[in-house]
Amino acid sequence: MPRRKYPWEKLSDEQLLKQRLSSLRVTVEGTLVEDCLGALYEELEQRDILLRPHAWISSEWFSPANVPGIAIPFYLTHPRLMKLEKKMMLDVEGGTWSECMAILRHEAGHAMQHAYQFQRRRRWQQLFGPSSKHYPRYYRPNPASRSYVQHLRLWYAQSHPDEDFAETFAVWLRPRSNWRTRYAGWPALKKLEYVDELMHEIAGKRPLVMTRERIDPLHELSQTLGEHYQKKQAFYAFTPPKTYDRDLSRLFSADPRHHRAQPASAFIRRHRAHIRQLVARWTGENQLTLDAVLDDMISRCRELDLRAVGSDRKLVADFTVLLTAKTMHALFGPSRRKWIAL
Repeated sequence: MPRRKYPWEKLSDEQLLKQRLSSLRVTVEGTLVEDCLGALYEELEQRDILLRPHAWISSEWFSPANVPGIAIPFYLTHPRLMKLEKKMMLDVEGGTWSECMAILRHEAGHAMQHAYQFQRRRRWQQLFGPSSKHYPRYYRPNPASRSYVQHLRLWYAQSHPDEDFAETFAVWLRPRSNWRTRYAGWPALKKLEYVDELMHEIAGKRPLVMTRERIDPLHELSQTLGEHYQKKQAFYAFTPPKTYDRDLSRLFSADPRHHRAQPASAFIRRHRAHIRQLVARWTGENQLTLDAVLDDMISRCRELDLRAVGSDRKLVADFTVLLTAKTMHALFGPSRRKWIAL
């Protein structure tokens, strides 16, 4: 089917940011999300799970408490909105088939919990913890822990008991995940085995909660896209500390003999998108946060008048290692940011 036309498609970024979310009037139909939802329903059907989480468009991904459904972010419904999301956030969360499916399986875990009220069971509470636990604004994971599955980035299962269950369910549901072998010897295997038992128990049974309520649907959101992104960017922004000089001076040269060589600041600018994506993939850090670090590094290289001497390929590899190390230290080291925003 031809894609529906919208009056805001041809607007400039500046004009589009002035539009209210409610004026977009986009739907799931005819999008990648619709195809992914169909695939999710097939996975649930193959497990004889009767629940089919309903979906609606909102500002972000979420599954509301006591609602067995999934809110989908508006930008996934149209290429123009995905392009704006990429510009404003440097990434499009759920923008590929595999990433969209990973997030949908996670949100389906929340919907399953809401639909069947699993959190009321004593064994569930013993394995995952109390669902009533206060949701933190920040959490500090242990990357080496084997008590939690690893599905979404930044060891998300460690942030809250509900997220632990949703992540465990997502791993269990994914076709060919081979979770028994992958998590053999891990304490997390007990959680996966419990989810397996739980899903066999409720197979073919109707959910306890059947509401089709939609929380914060897009047509009720009056903020502009500009206001939405201003708030979203502020959530990931931080002022990076000036702790890079020694490392940058070891990687690049301040020797006057190399004054004709490429400025290190120009080298970083030229490779920043590729390096930022690589480091984000391996550390889980948000690309917007990494971009702030890169801006600071470029500024320090310029002030120190550092030059990029040697093979570009080796410098890219070495700089990627440096940024990764600095990112991991910032996330989990004794100083700066000990907690991850939830």
